[in-house]
Amino acid sequence: MAAKTNAGRFFEDYAIGQVIDHAVPRTVSGGERALYHALYPARHALASSDAFAQACGLPAAPIDELAAFHVVFGKTVPDVSLNAVANLGYAEGRWLRPVWPGDTLRSASEVIGLKQNSNGKTGVVYVRTVGRNQRDEAVMEYCRWVMVRKHDLDAPAPETVLPDLKPALDPQDLVVPQGLDFSAYDFTLAGEPHRWGDYEVGETIDHVDGVTIEEAEHMMATRLWQNTAKVHFDATLREDGRRLIYGGHVISLARALSFNGLANAQTIVGLNGGAHANPCFAGDTVRAWSEVLDKAETDAPGVGAIRLRLVATKGGAPFELKGEDGKYRPDVLLDLDYWALMPL
Repeated sequence: MAAKTNAGRFFEDYAIGQVIDHAVPRTVSGGERALYHALYPARHALASSDAFAQACGLPAAPIDELAAFHVVFGKTVPDVSLNAVANLGYAEGRWLRPVWPGDTLRSASEVIGLKQNSNGKTGVVYVRTVGRNQRDEAVMEYCRWVMVRKHDLDAPAPETVLPDLKPALDPQDLVVPQGLDFSAYDFTLAGEPHRWGDYEVGETIDHVDGVTIEEAEHMMATRLWQNTAKVHFDATLREDGRRLIYGGHVISLARALSFNGLANAQTIVGLNGGAHANPCFAGDTVRAWSEVLDKAETDAPGVGAIRLRLVATKGGAPFELKGEDGKYRPDVLLDLDYWALMPL
């Protein structure tokens, strides 16, 4: 009798140009918003209040952009990273239209790069993922690359193909949500007075607060996104017997902490790059700091774009990213480069 269970794909199972339609579409609702805000101290007004969003030209408050990202990402895990050793990086991420309660999201990924590692036991798989809604409209896209185990160590190495990915999105690549208008923006309700013109390229911001990660919370979050990666749940997979915190959990936590100092960076529209620099485990206390990398105006009334580096740490001093050897400091958990929209 043929086996009915699925052990997931291994490195030798991928081929350039392969397109994978991921299983289990997900209809999102206000429940996702409530759980997201329960799991993280998320307070950005545009995704919190229908009235605030309507005053900014939108029909209602969209689902938090990172919540939508996690739903789209979670679909890909059984096919792309179930047998991954590590999620290595992101590039060319764009939020193409808001996700509203009632939307049904699904994902598909195309293999755009392959490189077997010199040890012959693992390889790096590059994919471009597109998330679509029930109207077949693309709501987001991004590239990521993961290190995946080989199952058959004797399988021949594929021809190395490395995709040509942009180091950062141009401001013209960004998509402003249709109707967004910050010309009558209410800074009091948003929580801070700082507007686009108040930030300077090179400026750094210590977000002050910290949150200690609990085991149950990160596993609940990862289940919420239907992310099935074994390392987040099965403590027997690591020699130290610890569950690895889903990197998206750290991203959302750091983004929520950045409210203190960047409350008006209302919505993420571009993901230039990102690295999960060191593993995170329950008991770690996550703190965050940001650096302003670039600024650009948009065609939308009152709306500016700001490029930010968001760094999450587990106790290190703010504004220290790499050591003299050029490697990330051991206390750095996340280095994320993104574009957000902010009132002028």
